[in-house]
Amino acid sequence: MSAYVSAFELFSIGVGPSSSHTVGPMRAGRDFAARLRETGVLENVAHVGCSLFGSLGATGIGHGTPDAVVAGLSGLDPETVDPDEVRGAWMNWREGSRLPLAGIRPVAFAKGDIEFSPRTRLPAHPNAMTLVARDSAGAVVGEETYYSVGGGFIRRDGEPLDVAVAWPLRFDTAAELLAICDDEQLTIAEAARRNEEALRSEEDVAAGLDRIWDAMAACVEAGLHADGTLPGMLRVARRAGRIRTQLEEVTAAGGRELPGEWLGAYALAVNEENAAGGRVVTAPTNGAAGILPAVAMYWWNFLADSGLGTGTAVTPHGELAGSALRGFGAAAGASSTTCDEEAVAEANRRRGIRRFLLTATALGSLFKANASISGAEGGCQAEVGSACAMAAGGLTAVMGGTNRQIENAAEIAMEHHLGLTCDPVGGLVQIPCIERNAIAAATAVTAARLALRGDGSHFVSLDAVVETMRQTGLDMSHKYKETSAGGLAVNVIEC
Repeated sequence: MSAYVSAFELFSIGVGPSSSHTVGPMRAGRDFAARLRETGVLENVAHVGCSLFGSLGATGIGHGTPDAVVAGLSGLDPETVDPDEVRGAWMNWREGSRLPLAGIRPVAFAKGDIEFSPRTRLPAHPNAMTLVARDSAGAVVGEETYYSVGGGFIRRDGEPLDVAVAWPLRFDTAAELLAICDDEQLTIAEAARRNEEALRSEEDVAAGLDRIWDAMAACVEAGLHADGTLPGMLRVARRAGRIRTQLEEVTAAGGRELPGEWLGAYALAVNEENAAGGRVVTAPTNGAAGILPAVAMYWWNFLADSGLGTGTAVTPHGELAGSALRGFGAAAGASSTTCDEEAVAEANRRRGIRRFLLTATALGSLFKANASISGAEGGCQAEVGSACAMAAGGLTAVMGGTNRQIENAAEIAMEHHLGLTCDPVGGLVQIPCIERNAIAAATAVTAARLALRGDGSHFVSLDAVVETMRQTGLDMSHKYKETSAGGLAVNVIEC
């Protein structure tokens, strides 16, 4: 067994507003419908229903959980679905309509067939749901319980906790990861890339990482150019577009660029898109989806062309490397002899982003394996704290940091999120979630800068912080773990 989780699982393209409450339930519904088809009982199904337990039952409506379940049962995939097909799929359900189970079998379904049981908590995980299919006589022909364990990952009851993958570089802790990198003379990003290439070609890994980044960048762009209010009773006004306009006016008037304020705007943009149910990338969750893209975009726009992370990366032992991500050549057709300067800069930035994402993947794997990335399980420290640590490590990597500086940056970022609660007002991923991403993005940059000013040695290890986060999550009251039963959720008037 190894802690490593592929970048293409940790960073999955989906829809908002929640990886655990929207993407996971949608995948569960889709998986259930597919199993009915594969086992040959789909044609016998006349009716389907779902029960949402624990946190899914408590804040499901605010997170669009029942909409996601209906979309998944209809055979829609969160990665490719038009977000408009998910929004209101249950909320606007017309009574008397029939649900196209697996996309092909019309069955009876009513809004009341999704039941909410917030006070029933199944022992395996607080995000649980049971799907049941019946024939025309009311007999059960299919039943499965799923757990949405965070980051869009799901586990079917009875399945093993993890499916073993024969990763060439196997590690369970940060200490083991650093030791492997020392022995193999690799950066953390290179170690992650070697694991990815056990499943895909070098070209496919690069193309897949580029696709993830393009989706992240598109989400930032969409959020920066949107206005109006977000869905839900709170009527929260979008701010990212207004901030973009203000910053552009400052620049146009001859004022200096304000990288730190752009960083916050990027994070707000992503999480406003997420709250609106738009296309986002789990990083490692939807509730924390703005942190990594914001920090990466900050590097892309303000630091990349300075040479940091493009051609002057430092290897674990101090010597200069030929590129920020050895083994990943420039983008197709982009070279200093055949392309103009902008094309070369674009290719260098993409190499840097791949390094950023691979470094973040290795770090995120440690949080998922040894603690949690689920707000319902560990509070917001598990979501925002993990994302902040991943972003800090990724930024340190593209700024030329050593492996131990990367580990130090991740530790600093996570240490100062310990105990962070998950208490969304009204059960919506809006307050305090959107601003929290902007604050964490700034913390990630600060952590990276602090680590880069040191030599990588530090008193508290990343492994110690991960274990502390796990213990803190266990000790934390369920009121502060995505149930909206405590904290801001009960002390802020919702209208």
